[in-house]
Amino acid sequence: MTTENTHPAPRPTDDADTLAVLQRFFAAEAAYVAAGGRGKASFADLAACLDPDVVMYQSPGLPYGGPRYGPEGIEDFMAAMGEAWRDMEFLEQRFAIDGERAAILNHGLLTARATGRVLDTWVMQMITIRDGLITEIRPFYWDTKAVDEALIP
Repeated sequence: MTTENTHPAPRPTDDADTLAVLQRFFAAEAAYVAAGGRGKASFADLAACLDPDVVMYQSPGLPYGGPRYGPEGIEDFMAAMGEAWRDMEFLEQRFAIDGERAAILNHGLLTARATGRVLDTWVMQMITIRDGLITEIRPFYWDTKAVDEALIP
């Protein structure tokens, strides 16, 4: 008895493909936030970078923490970030890429909407890309306590 695989094997992702997807994603994210987020900007360019089954695992200790599923979940996360922060200025972004996996080190200034406090912080993101789409995002904040201190009045 033979079994047939009805799903094609995933195409290997090279470093240049991964970097191109990440650059499109971060440019779309910046445009979305700058335009005002949900209700004021289209999520289409961000969604175009995401696998339908994408999962984001965010630290549950953050005000916008917990897992998010699918492009809708990522849009919900972006809305929660927009409610928490009024400005996100990234000063530095470094990429380490190995095929379909990438580690991105972000240094930025985040300005809290409720308090006006500016948080100078680092966030590491582990992102997986398959077949040209982001399938998993795992952000790691340098100091989650500092996030709370900036956000809570």
